[in-house]
Amino acid sequence: MISTKKIHPSDKMPVFQTWQDELSAVVDNIDELFALLELPAPPKTQPSSKKFPLRVPHAFINKMQKGNPNDPLLLQVLPDTKEALSVQGYSTDPLAENHHNPTKGILHKYDSRVLITVTGSCAIHCRYCFRQHFDYAGNQPNTQQIDEILAYINKNSQINEVILSGGDPLNLSNKRLKLWLDKLSTINHLHTIRLHTRLPVVLPNRIDNELIELLKSQSKSIVLVLHINHPNEIDTSLSDKCHALKAAGITLLNQTVLLKNINDNADTLAQLSHALFAAGILPYYLHILDKVAGAAHFDLPIEQAVAIYWQLLERLSGYLVPKLVQELPNRPFKTPIDIYQFDQMAKNTKSS
Repeated sequence: MISTKKIHPSDKMPVFQTWQDELSAVVDNIDELFALLELPAPPKTQPSSKKFPLRVPHAFINKMQKGNPNDPLLLQVLPDTKEALSVQGYSTDPLAENHHNPTKGILHKYDSRVLITVTGSCAIHCRYCFRQHFDYAGNQPNTQQIDEILAYINKNSQINEVILSGGDPLNLSNKRLKLWLDKLSTINHLHTIRLHTRLPVVLPNRIDNELIELLKSQSKSIVLVLHINHPNEIDTSLSDKCHALKAAGITLLNQTVLLKNINDNADTLAQLSHALFAAGILPYYLHILDKVAGAAHFDLPIEQAVAIYWQLLERLSGYLVPKLVQELPNRPFKTPIDIYQFDQMAKNTKSS
């Protein structure tokens, strides 16, 4: 539902009692967002997609720079007319996930890992999301179908890791999340449960004491993979929550998507790696953008990505350098980018 609340630049950010209240009050109106950021009224041509509308929590808006229409956090969530362009090579299912969907709620692309779409909901709609066209309605497992998923994992003993995804698994209540974790903990050949989430970044209050205790109590290893693209996304609130998770024995990793005009330079990415490590998070992946329809304007040539990566290697200690990868359809693993090949190609071009 589109918000009808009128916001004026002088208004303060609202204060919420619970993370659920904060989640239910996400901004879904461009005029409201612009007013909060003290920006001029958006152009009348600003798109408003019914299938993938604006959706951003106040906590994330609060990290944006007021008065800056090119703020790197704002650009990640602001709908753009370029999304309507049809660009060759970009599709609604860029990773061919529909071909790896053996039962409702499961994506099984990699031999030893299986991904469960536990929810179709996110606290934020990132405009480059590779699952923005995904059929969540057809892949949303109900309580009865959880047993079918468990049966599938049980009979495939090569699976040793489960990824809870979506959507965002931390959009679930602690009670619902506990149901999944308790069920998965009964499978002997599983040793790790991974949660891929952006909630701690865009709504840090989601990491409450009850959730920390729930994750701490698990018999399986728990890995939280965060999605942070820019150093401005890391503030004191997020850092405090991450240190609390780490103190509870949770492994924290981060994956970043390389995005044009947002983080496509070595300075920003180096700052990000240092900020992540200071918050107790280890840089994990730097992703080449998935070729999803509507996000082509975020992409950049792979040669440029490799040039940036070489600069990162010069500036950062090895443990601060994420792996540069691309996820391609029908591959049994994430594909590492051959930076030597592209470096040689660049040198050959210069010398010719």
